[in-house]
Amino acid sequence: MRRRCYPSDTTTAEWALIEPLLPVPACRTRWGGRPEKHHRRDIVDAIRYLVDSGCKWRALPQDFPPWRTVYDHFAKWTAAGIVGIIRDQLRRRIRCGSGRAPHAVAIVIDSQSVKAAETVSKATRGYDAAKKINGRKRHLVVDTRGLPLLVMVTPANVSDRDAGREVLFRLRLMHPELTVVWADSAYAGGLVDWARSFLKLTVKTVSRPKNTPGFVILPRRWVVERSIAWIMQARRNARDYERLPQHSEALITWAAITLMTRRLTRPDVAVAR
Repeated sequence: MRRRCYPSDTTTAEWALIEPLLPVPACRTRWGGRPEKHHRRDIVDAIRYLVDSGCKWRALPQDFPPWRTVYDHFAKWTAAGIVGIIRDQLRRRIRCGSGRAPHAVAIVIDSQSVKAAETVSKATRGYDAAKKINGRKRHLVVDTRGLPLLVMVTPANVSDRDAGREVLFRLRLMHPELTVVWADSAYAGGLVDWARSFLKLTVKTVSRPKNTPGFVILPRRWVVERSIAWIMQARRNARDYERLPQHSEALITWAAITLMTRRLTRPDVAVAR
């Protein structure tokens, strides 16, 4: 196993949280398979390094496993939904450790448009006329503590209201306990009635006060805006480089996973065991 020397590397306590949530290696199943050549902790560290530093897959340092091996594990875990499972389990652990119920009933939604690199195809990118950005849009859903429940990436020209239907529909299937959604005025209109009629969800919008110049902290909405700021600290997320939108969603989720594992392993945080 490699020597850990990068800020993004997992600590022993962090790895103890992540390792049980990864799928069982094929060699340990009844169907059998070839033993894995590289330790999974090195694979996870390589993914976290890429997210944190913003480097190319081919530019991973040589002390990590080969970049193709790392990418194959990343793509396989993304397609199997493993990244979402890790995110959900860590979120529930944080909520329980702070005395909250494991499942949120109130959530906050917002979007962010980011520029896309030349590696992003025309079919998965668009132009956001309001933000004057040619790229993609990230739709992020968090609980009232800012912990992520879902991220969906679309072309930047998709309106919040249109994307909101798909996001809320997915959330209703994944989290039937949800009751209230807080959002900005871009999600107002027909989406509010549609969510109430078909999903039994109450969408409440929080608008910016009129004639208020400069920065204003908006009730409820500041939580998701803070979460977006947290995610943007990972350099890979400052711009969208991924050919597949689902890979963009996974890298954003990996940034959130790193934040949650570090929160859980801080010495001053009481965690429910």
